[in-house]
Amino acid sequence: MTADPNDLAHMGRAIDVAASVRRLTSPNPWVGCVVVTADGDSFDGATGAPGEPHAEIHALAAAGERAQGATLYTTLEPCAHHGRTPPCTEAIISAGVARVVVGIIDPDRNVAGRGIDRLRQAGIAVDVGVAGADVHAQLLPYLTQRRTGRPFVILKLAASIDGRTAAPDGSSRWITSQTARNVVHELRADSDAICVGAGTVRADDPELTVRHVDGADPLRVVLGTVPADARVHPCLAWSGDLGDLLDHLGGRGVVQLLVEGGATVAASFHREGLVDRYVIHLAPCLFGGDDARPLFAGTGAATIDDAWRGHVTSTRMVGDDLEIVMEPT
Repeated sequence: MTADPNDLAHMGRAIDVAASVRRLTSPNPWVGCVVVTADGDSFDGATGAPGEPHAEIHALAAAGERAQGATLYTTLEPCAHHGRTPPCTEAIISAGVARVVVGIIDPDRNVAGRGIDRLRQAGIAVDVGVAGADVHAQLLPYLTQRRTGRPFVILKLAASIDGRTAAPDGSSRWITSQTARNVVHELRADSDAICVGAGTVRADDPELTVRHVDGADPLRVVLGTVPADARVHPCLAWSGDLGDLLDHLGGRGVVQLLVEGGATVAASFHREGLVDRYVIHLAPCLFGGDDARPLFAGTGAATIDDAWRGHVTSTRMVGDDLEIVMEPT
């Protein structure tokens, strides 16, 4: 069934509003809402920081009494439970909204269809799935964390066109352009935690902070023993199983983890099948030999049939570099 063009337009606006609060809401989802009155005026709202009102509450407050008989568009199913804030469903019912259009159902076990059921029980017409694929893509880290209990893992890699990350002497700064490095800081700002290996800390002494864009610094995670004077402090030093690490991070509310480690750390996450998205920046340079350092350390696939295959979700130029984004099939 084809969605009504007006519904798609209003949900598109809600998606845009949600994008504006991407770095503010974690561990809650970044949600957008639009209330369209009976005479066609619209009012926007977006979820605030944890403990602040959700998107629906902000949009309803902006609409005021004109929410009576209106249609409410929200990217994610309204909550029907008491958390840090009261249930959005009760506010929608009290406001006299006539129809609610939902992008996708919230997989959180406290919601998971209950919000939609509550609205329908109150006599409100509810439609689900308008622009659902777009909302799903926008909220994929949140959805992954709620469904698996683990954060959405992004592995960031930078290499030459011939797949090398550093010269034989270990020098690697800078393979990619400043523009590409700014994109990496955007990924840091979007992530709740960042992970590298102790070898990277010893070699480069990175801060792993957000500097070139606006956003909060992520929790810093180091695999292995961290030197006492390293600039990465304060950090979480981890020496155990990577799966246990992801369980631990998910349990403390980390929705997205960015892995920026070297070839050994990258290979570990990759071989254990723990990567949800690969972001690869290829610079227009060639080392021209097999002695430069590769993307992954250790032994790879023995045959072509054993090679890992995913699918490319996007490509674009970032400065002079090519960005390739891949996800598991």
